[in-house]
Amino acid sequence: MNQPLAYVHPGAKIAKNVVIEPFTTIHNNVEIGEGTWIGSNVTIMEGARIGKNCNIFPGAVIAAVPQDLKFGGEDSLAIIGDNTTVREFVTINRGTIASGQTKIGSNCLLMATAHVAHDCHIGDNVIIVNGVALAGHVVVGDFAVIGGLAAIHQFIHIGEHAMISGGSLVRKDVPPYTKAAKEPLSYVGINSVGLRRRGFSTEKIREIQDIYRILYQKNYNTSQAVGIIEAEMAASPERDEILDFIRNSSRGIMKGYSGTY
Repeated sequence: MNQPLAYVHPGAKIAKNVVIEPFTTIHNNVEIGEGTWIGSNVTIMEGARIGKNCNIFPGAVIAAVPQDLKFGGEDSLAIIGDNTTVREFVTINRGTIASGQTKIGSNCLLMATAHVAHDCHIGDNVIIVNGVALAGHVVVGDFAVIGGLAAIHQFIHIGEHAMISGGSLVRKDVPPYTKAAKEPLSYVGINSVGLRRRGFSTEKIREIQDIYRILYQKNYNTSQAVGIIEAEMAASPERDEILDFIRNSSRGIMKGYSGTY
């Protein structure tokens, strides 16, 4: 249902049952899937690819050019998966030549005023709370939760099922399954509540806790801890994911546990 007060470029590809509210502008080279609702005063610019059954709330700006002085006007995309909700005044920039796209997965929730910069890759079932700012090239794993007003440095990697407290300054990578808080950002435990909600068994949660005790609470350096985890902990998808994350961290992982929180 295209309201007469909305503008849709003739070159945009809009599924028949998409609802577009008044005063919204949709540019050329945009694709929007079935069942998606676009609220009033939304701007969807060239390169946007929005999936099925999404909800885009008023004031959002999707696929604006990157806020990157090196951007040379190259063609790139901003991709949003199915069943994702983008709340009021969220801004999502499209990619640069570095990766060609900014990508947000399916079943995500981006709360009001969050910003996703160029070349960010966000997994499925991610929650990004109000006012979060993701700089360029950030990677966020599936089921991660980023608390309100957190600021994420460029090139940061946040692992699957991680939870970051509101107001955090994230300068180092956050390994999967962990909770991160304090200043500077530190390990404060594993995200056991989130893991239980997602069907992880008590035994699996205990295994993950044991891995992080070695890494963060036994006074080993990171290289020593990785060797001990590999030698003493039985191989499992979770163990291997944690080890791969640490080994592939370009910025280094967040600091270890200290004191109480």
